[in-house]
Amino acid sequence: MSPPTSFSDVLLAGLAPDGGLYLPQTWPQVSGNLKGMRYQDAAFRILSEFTRGSFSDAELRQAIDAAYADFDAPDIAPLVEIGPDRYLLELFHGPTLAFKDIALQVLGHLFSRALAKRGGRATIVAATSGDTGSAAIAALGGLPNINVFVMHPKGRVSDIQRLQMTTSPHANVHNIALEGSFDDAQSIVKALFADKAFAEDVSMTAVNSINFARIAAQCVYYFTATAALGKPCTFVVPTGNFGDIFAGEAASRMGLEVARLVIATNANDILARTLNEGVYASGTSHATLSPSMDIQVASNFERALFEGCGRDADWTAAAMQDFATTRKLVLPAPVLAGLRDRYNAFASNDDETRAAIAAVYKETGRILDPHTAVGAAAAMKMGNPLSPVVILSTAHPAKFPQAVREAIGVDPPEPGRLSGLKTLPERQEVLANDPALIKRFISSRLAA
Repeated sequence: MSPPTSFSDVLLAGLAPDGGLYLPQTWPQVSGNLKGMRYQDAAFRILSEFTRGSFSDAELRQAIDAAYADFDAPDIAPLVEIGPDRYLLELFHGPTLAFKDIALQVLGHLFSRALAKRGGRATIVAATSGDTGSAAIAALGGLPNINVFVMHPKGRVSDIQRLQMTTSPHANVHNIALEGSFDDAQSIVKALFADKAFAEDVSMTAVNSINFARIAAQCVYYFTATAALGKPCTFVVPTGNFGDIFAGEAASRMGLEVARLVIATNANDILARTLNEGVYASGTSHATLSPSMDIQVASNFERALFEGCGRDADWTAAAMQDFATTRKLVLPAPVLAGLRDRYNAFASNDDETRAAIAAVYKETGRILDPHTAVGAAAAMKMGNPLSPVVILSTAHPAKFPQAVREAIGVDPPEPGRLSGLKTLPERQEVLANDPALIKRFISSRLAA
C-alpha cells in the first residue's frame, strides 16, 4: 500500500509508486440536495472534497468554469427521456464529442496549475481505445512544459476518432499508431511506468482512467442525474476499462443512493463473464462496432476488487500479480458476492448493437452511437426495474457513421466541431508492439 499523498501528487503521478492505483484512504461524504444546482457548482461541491490542501476554492472554481466553457449543452450532462422511466444521460457535448471530455477538461486545467506550482515538466503517455486520446489532446495540447504521447491500436478506432488525434497542430502532441490492440498499448504504458529510472527521468504521468482525478470528476454526473430525477436510479454504463462505471461505485460510497450499476459490454465480455461466472480471465481482443470498448483487461476493475475484498491491499496486490502472470483470477466467494450486490452485467454482440440503434431510432427518432447502443441493448435485457433507468450516452453518433449507417441506413448529422476535419494533414508514427521501441521514440521526441 502506498503512503498517504496529496491530490496534486496523485494527479501528477497517475500510478502509485508500487504500480497500483490510487484511492482515497476514506471516502468523503457528500450531503445535501444538489437538485437545481448548476453542473459546475455540483462539480465544485464534490471535487472540493478531494482537492483541499492542493488547490484553493478559487483555483478549483476557475478550473471547473474554464473546463466547461466550451461545452455545447448548458447543462453539461443533460438527461433526455426516451421512454417511461428510461433516460439517456448525454455526456458528449464537449470538445471531442465523448464523455472523456467531462473529466479530462477539468484534469487538464488542474494539471497545468499543479505543474506551474512545482515547476518542471511532465511527459504524459496515454493508451487509448479511441476517445481518451483525443480528449487528452484537446485538454493538454499546446500547454507549456507538457509533452503528450498517445498510442492507439492501428486500424481499430473509427476514422473520426483517429483524425481527432492525428490532426492536432500542437508541437507537444505525438501520436503513435500501435500495431496491436488496446490491451497491448495499455501493457506498454504499465511497462514504462515499471521502468522507474525512465519514468522518473522523463517525469512520466498518465491521464487514462487509472488517474484517480478522472474518477473523481466522473462521479459528478451520477449525483446530478439522481438529483434531477429525485430518486435512486439504475445506471447502465457502456464499459471497457471500468473507469466510468467505477465512478458510479465511488459516488455510492460517497453517500449517493444508487439502485443498481449495470455493466454493458460488447463481445469483449470479460466483465460480464466475471460477474456471471466468478472468473476474471482475459481472452483475445475482438474488433467490434464499439471500438472504445474493445478491451480485455479492465484496469479499473482492480479498484472494485480492492473495495470488494474489504480494502485488503495485500490480497489485491497478490491477486493482480497472479492475474498478470496467468491472465486468470478466480474470485473468492465473498468478493464475488460483494460485486454482485452492486453490479449486474450483460454482453451484446454487433448484431444486437445494430438492433438497439434501430429500435431506439424507430421509437424515438434519436440516433445512438454504437457504445451507447451497447448500453441500450443491456437495458433491454434487464427487464423492468422499479427505479428509473439511466443509460450513459458516451459519444456522439457522428463519430461512428459507418455503424449508424449499417443499423438504420442513414448517416448521423455531422456537428460543426467535425466539419473540415478530413481535410487537415495527419501526423502519426506507426510503431510495432515493442516497449523498448516506444521508449526510444519518446526519448527521441523529448530530445528534439
